[in-house]
Amino acid sequence: MPVNKCLNFKNFCFIIFGAAIYAFAFVYFYMANRIAANGLAGLTLVGKALLNIDPSLTGYLINMPLVMLGVKFFGKRAMVYTVTGILSLYFFVWLFQQFPLVVDLNHDNLVVSLMAGIIGGLGGGLVFRNGGTIGGADIIAKLLEDKFGLQLNQALLGIDIFVMIVSLTYISLPQMMYALIASFMYGQIVRLVQQGGYAARGTIIVSDCAEAISKFIMEELGRGITYLHGEGAYSGREKKVIYVALGRTDVRELKAFLEQIDPNAFVSYFDVDEINSPEFVVMKSKYHRKKKTK
Repeated sequence: MPVNKCLNFKNFCFIIFGAAIYAFAFVYFYMANRIAANGLAGLTLVGKALLNIDPSLTGYLINMPLVMLGVKFFGKRAMVYTVTGILSLYFFVWLFQQFPLVVDLNHDNLVVSLMAGIIGGLGGGLVFRNGGTIGGADIIAKLLEDKFGLQLNQALLGIDIFVMIVSLTYISLPQMMYALIASFMYGQIVRLVQQGGYAARGTIIVSDCAEAISKFIMEELGRGITYLHGEGAYSGREKKVIYVALGRTDVRELKAFLEQIDPNAFVSYFDVDEINSPEFVVMKSKYHRKKKTK
């Protein structure tokens, strides 16, 4: 089946909308309250504080060469959404500066930093969810990963640390603590928006009661399961290994059932970032219907 490589108009709309939300937080919370931002956007705040250069101008000067570099290494199509995000962000940064607005939070730096992270994270999350970015830091990190084998998240963390250290040229150490709070909140909201409020747990179960456990999961929890064939390294015994993706409420019911039927079962729970399956989100699935028709 051919892969659809066409650009999506809806993605462009959400990227522009997300960039506008992030720019709102950037201008009215980060800039207005001298809170350092992470990523290359943070460098534009350094330029504003030390040299009084408009962040929208600095943003284009910093990011456009990186975009050209990205086109060379990653191709034009891969950079279209990135260019859209960057152009939109710094356009809205310029636009919002033309309309002075004071968000009165009683000069509470903690509340300001939390609001900056929440609103900025909402905008950034929308951009990332639809394939865009709001800065060239991702391009630098990807190049470091390709050329030097540095993991992408480590490269991004290194860039953020560098920007935060440079930001100490215009903010105090106590102010930096509020910037770290905003950065942490930003990361959490971005993750939440990217996953769409998604909450799932992957579960692996090794038990002598695999059939009974599978029946409970399918008929009572309404989830499909997959059997993996396992073998004990010491005992040499073959066993059915159950793999299933569960909602968080399902996990509680499964734990209670396992306590009754096989307290000695080996069970591993882990977070799942995303599941592509229509059956996972259907409540009371086909297994329930089968049970009722018996």
